[in-house]
Amino acid sequence: MFSYKRADRVKELMLREISSIIRDEVKDPRIGFVTITGVELTKKLQYAKVFISPMGSDEQKENSFKGICSAAKFIRSQLGKRMRIKFLPELFFKIDHSPDHSDKINRLLHKLDDHPAPADPAEDSNGQS
Repeated sequence: MFSYKRADRVKELMLREISSIIRDEVKDPRIGFVTITGVELTKKLQYAKVFISPMGSDEQKENSFKGICSAAKFIRSQLGKRMRIKFLPELFFKIDHSPDHSDKINRLLHKLDDHPAPADPAEDSNGQS
């Protein structure tokens, strides 16, 4: 027997199909390179938060987000044609800031690697503790 819940299968399918729709069918010039990073569904599958990670400058990210939000009804209608589901969840798009956050952490760690460690004050002048 499968341990998957229905919601998990629906989330995975929605993630793949929304990515495909945005890549292949949405023709809004504001939308740049966007990755769908996740989908969260409510328990009764009425609403779906779709997390996106747009690439580019802050202005390009904002334009991509606006473009996707304006295409939400189109994306939902195309999703309805692709998925065999009785009731399709309402889509809400959110920007996923975790890639930016992890990039910031990586840059800070690389800065630490570039600087030599300070001398340990507990060691005496002979290099002994």
